[in-house]
This record gives sequence, C-alpha cells and structure tokens, in this order.
Amino acid sequence: MESLEEIYQKHAQTVYAYLLSRTRNRDLAEELTQETFFQAVRSIDSFRGDGKLTTWLCGIARNLWLAHMRESRKVQPLEEMEDLAGPCSPE
Repeated sequence: MESLEEIYQKHAQTVYAYLLSRTRNRDLAEELTQETFFQAVRSIDSFRGDGKLTTWLCGIARNLWLAHMRESRKVQPLEEMEDLAGPCSPE
C-alpha cells in the first residue's frame, strides 16, 4: 500500500473538490478535508479494498460534512432566532 503522504498527495484534491461542491466555502472545505484524512488514518484498518480508496475517502468526507451540517443547525446566533420568531411573538 502507498504511504500516507502519497495517499494524501494523490487524493486530497479530489476530496477537497467534493467538499467544496457541498459546502461552497473554501475554509470549511479545507478544514473538512484535513479532518477526513485524520479520520482515514485512524480507521485505515476498516478499508477492505473492495472499492476505490477515493470512494472510501469521499464517504468519510460526506459523513463529516453531514455531521457539520447537523451541528451548525443546533447553534444559531441569537439575532437569527429573533428573526424566526415571526409576528406572533410577544413583544
């Protein structure tokens, strides 16, 4: 198998492009790309080799992006919550 550095060099751009297409945010896509490879290193033993390594990495990236989306929905700035209150809210 290739070294971790070779794997990163070969697949990081693909993972980043995938995440950028989902997030539309360069900083977030970069952060999630780094986290993807961190998680991949931690769980490399679970890669069976049945499919492409890129597919496995993008699966990890997808799960991280979805987790980020769930977490970002839980936290809303107070101003946004006030905007959502609508006309029936007490004054």
